[in-house]
Amino acid sequence: MPAAPLSEPGFDATIVVRRLLREARTGALATLDADGAPYASLVQVATLNDGSPLLLLSGLARHTRNLARDARVSLLVDEQRHGDELQGARASVRGHIERVADAGTARRRFLARHPDAEGFAGFSDFAFYRLVPDSAHLVAGFGRITDVEGPALLTDLTDAGELLASEEGAVEHMNADHADAIQLYAMQLLGAGPGAWRMIGLDPEGCDLMAGLDVRRLPFPQRVTTARGMRETLVELANRARGATVDSPQ
Repeated sequence: MPAAPLSEPGFDATIVVRRLLREARTGALATLDADGAPYASLVQVATLNDGSPLLLLSGLARHTRNLARDARVSLLVDEQRHGDELQGARASVRGHIERVADAGTARRRFLARHPDAEGFAGFSDFAFYRLVPDSAHLVAGFGRITDVEGPALLTDLTDAGELLASEEGAVEHMNADHADAIQLYAMQLLGAGPGAWRMIGLDPEGCDLMAGLDVRRLPFPQRVTTARGMRETLVELANRARGATVDSPQ
C-alpha cells in the first residue's frame, strides 16, 4: 500500500513514531548476514535522552557480528496492544547502529526499563548501542501510513545540559517522595490503570513512566531545559491531574 498523507485533524505522524519509540520495551532488529540476506532478532529496547533507540547487545550474538560488517539496520516497534496486534500502530525505523560513548547514562536508562538485564549488563562481551535513525515508516491504521524523516524523531538537547545533569537525582526524588503524583500522572493524564507506577527517565519534552511491563510517555506542555523548569512543569502536571493546587515537590 503506498504511503498516504495523514489528513485527519490532530494526528501527527512524527509524534506517534516518537511515542512508539519512547514506550517500546522490545523490537525486531533486522541486520544483514554476510551473504546479504536479512536476519531479524528480538531485542530489548530503551531510549537515550534524545529519543534514539538504545540496545544492549552481546558481541557473541549473530546480529552484533552482522553489525561489525554493516551497521545498517531496521528496528520494528509496535504498541503492544491486547487483541489484534495489527489494529495498533507500528513503525519500522531505518538507520545505522553505533556504539554509545557515554555508557554510564546508557546503562542507567536501559536498566531503569529492563532491571533484569543488570545481571549481564556488566559482562565484557556486552555493550550499549544506539540507533541513529535515517527514516521511519509508520502504519497506524487505514489512511495513516506515511514516512517520517529520521532527524524529526530526535529531541534537541543542545540547550538542555542542566536538565540532563539533574535527571538522575530528579527521577530518584520523584520516585521516593512523590509516588502519589506519578500515580496521578499515569491514571489521570494518560488513562492508565492503577499500578506501581514509577518514573524511569526525563528529557526536555517529557518523562517516561513504567509499571510492570507497561511503559507510558507523558509529554510536557512546553519544552523544559532547566531543573527549575522541570520542577515547575511537574507541579503543573500534578495540578492538572488533581484538579486542585498542590505543593511543589521539594
